[in-house]
Amino acid sequence: MFAIFCGIFSVLAWLYLLLARGGFWQVGRHLPPAKLTGQSSCRVAVIVPARNEAEVIGQGISSILHQTGSHSIHIFLIDDASTDGTAEIAGQAAAESGRSSTLTIIQGRPLPSGWTGKLWAVHQGIERAREFAPQFFLLTDADILHAPDNIATLVAVAEQGAYDLASFMVKLHCDTLAERFLVPAFVFFFFKLYPPSWIDDPRRKTAGAAGGSILVRPEALERAGGIEAIRNEIIDDCALARAVKDQGGKLWLGLTGATASLRPYRTFREVGSMISRSAFNQLHHSVLMLLAALIGLTMIYLLPPLLVFAHRPLPVALGASAWLLMTLAYLPMVRFYRLNPLWGLALPLTAIFYMGATLHSAFRFWSGRGGEWKGRTQDREGES
Repeated sequence: MFAIFCGIFSVLAWLYLLLARGGFWQVGRHLPPAKLTGQSSCRVAVIVPARNEAEVIGQGISSILHQTGSHSIHIFLIDDASTDGTAEIAGQAAAESGRSSTLTIIQGRPLPSGWTGKLWAVHQGIERAREFAPQFFLLTDADILHAPDNIATLVAVAEQGAYDLASFMVKLHCDTLAERFLVPAFVFFFFKLYPPSWIDDPRRKTAGAAGGSILVRPEALERAGGIEAIRNEIIDDCALARAVKDQGGKLWLGLTGATASLRPYRTFREVGSMISRSAFNQLHHSVLMLLAALIGLTMIYLLPPLLVFAHRPLPVALGASAWLLMTLAYLPMVRFYRLNPLWGLALPLTAIFYMGATLHSAFRFWSGRGGEWKGRTQDREGES
């Protein structure tokens, strides 16, 4: 009887996710509209925080300098105490593009207490960029290769929909075995937590953004309290979106296959470190939320394949049905990353890895090590 109850729960859970979770799994719904208006020329200040990004900064800066459209674009790169020549490579990329005057390099000031390194760099960039009197800030990472029309598309989305903040979940690097096993699921899980249609709905509190490419209006950022209001946030993109929406701002989150991350995750350990940097922070460092997350992942992702191996026909049928629904939900993301459809069957195993990374994140927090990034430790127990 217990196995039958578990099977019914699994089927109902996946029916809910497929039918009543904002269509988060329907990749086509998250792409930018086919017809975009609002192409009037405007000034866009691009803020790029960079710390030891020599391997990728040249490509990233060049891709911004070669944007199409009539917008006036200026890049403000904040060199956050790099020791690998990041600033010099960025300047060389601008010179080779014949756009040296379009790039301003800011030497970052020492990190004050209470700030994360990235947000302190972004704050300094925005302070300087206000001199440019932009209609929009584009907050982007140093490892993003922007499609030629990325800025024009985001501006058009923002203008057509009167959005205060519009962002793209860029296409993540997905070539290695670890990336194929884990990266599509990362985006799938993100959209499940933050369904774009719910983010777009002013009646819902759901707020989210993707940090690789965020376009925000300066006045909306000011109403939200500026970067200072989220200065110690680890998941800073979603914190910014929440602050903007809390002040009545309108949000849009989409998916793009043209703008992509240049940062590879070659091993399972590297992907696991990326996940565990922020997983326990996502759960607000709550033991109860951690237990609920682990139980929820077990019930939703692990029960269906386990029931397939039950000895009675009804639990087997229910488990197979739930696993089929799970696979159908995951397949659009698998196809988006151009993987073999058989990868859709691997989601239960992938969920086990994410459960382990979440536990690892909690143990690091409790041990005082927190998450590490670019030689800095953040999100440790005892820090506010």
